[in-house]
Amino acid sequence: MHTVELLKQAAALARRAGYRIRQEYLGGALGGGCEYGGQKWIFLDISLGPSDQLEQIANTLRQDPAASRLPMPDELRRYIGLRKSA
Repeated sequence: MHTVELLKQAAALARRAGYRIRQEYLGGALGGGCEYGGQKWIFLDISLGPSDQLEQIANTLRQDPAASRLPMPDELRRYIGLRKSA
């Protein structure tokens, strides 16, 4: 599967896990997930390419136990490295 398609799937999964995604120019500064004002956020750096943006989302989802319980395509699950919940 193409990286851009995985990025779209990862963003959709993050939204289902309760994240709001904000795309901003961060100039290569550290983006990723955080909680602010009781809301879960992922900040994507638009100065980075799709594979790096995908990694920003994947790193956040790896840290969120709720993400592993959500349905997702097998290829995305393998990329993120999440196990299927029982």
